[in-house]
Amino acid sequence: MVVISITLPYELLEKLDRVIEARGYFSRSEAIRDAIRNLVDEASIDTGEEVSAIIMVTYNREQGSIDKRLSDLRHEYNDIVVEGIHRHFGSGYCIDILMAEGNISQIRTLIGRIRGLKNIYQVKALILPKT
Repeated sequence: MVVISITLPYELLEKLDRVIEARGYFSRSEAIRDAIRNLVDEASIDTGEEVSAIIMVTYNREQGSIDKRLSDLRHEYNDIVVEGIHRHFGSGYCIDILMAEGNISQIRTLIGRIRGLKNIYQVKALILPKT
C-alpha cells in the first residue's frame, strides 16, 4: 500500500475517531479507505447508465426557505424524482428523502443542485445501477 498524508481540522479528526470506535474500525486508515471506496464506487458509474437513487437531505427548519427551494427542485426534476418524503425530527430538524430514477448525469446534477442550496446541513445519496 501507498502512504499518503492529509490535513484535517481537529474537530473533524475527533469526530472521525468517534466513528472509528463506534463502528469497530481497527484504524483511521481502515475507516478512510472505506469512505474512499464508497466515494469511488459512486463516481465510477458510467455517464450514460440508468440508475435508481435515494437522496437524503437534512436541514434546520429555522434556516430560511429551504423547504420551498427543495420543492422547486423536486418540480424542476419531476421527470426523474418519483417519490418524496418530508419529516421533522429532533429539535428543529427536517429530513427530505427523494427517490429518483434516470440517467446518472441527471441524478448527479440534481444532487449537485441540492448540495448547492444554502443552509443545507447534509446531503447523502445512495446510487444503485439498474441491472
